[in-house]
Amino acid sequence: MSILKVSIRQLKAARALLGWSQEDLAKIAGVSLPTVKRLESADGLLGGRDDTIDKLRTAIENAGIEFLHDKGGIGVRFAPKK
Repeated sequence: MSILKVSIRQLKAARALLGWSQEDLAKIAGVSLPTVKRLESADGLLGGRDDTIDKLRTAIENAGIEFLHDKGGIGVRFAPKK
């Protein structure tokens, strides 16, 4: 996996696209609910332990979401079908 930096707003937007609650994300990613709540209560880049960030990103990406970082800005979208 690349060392792509994900913002907290991207994390929240990804959850919204998937229709996931914080509880859903915590369960699917294998992290605690208080961790998800704490991380989402801030702003800026997603912080915390690298393994926690990897678990959150992997869960969201495995569900079909792509994190975008390009000249046009940052965002999230459903990943193109392969």
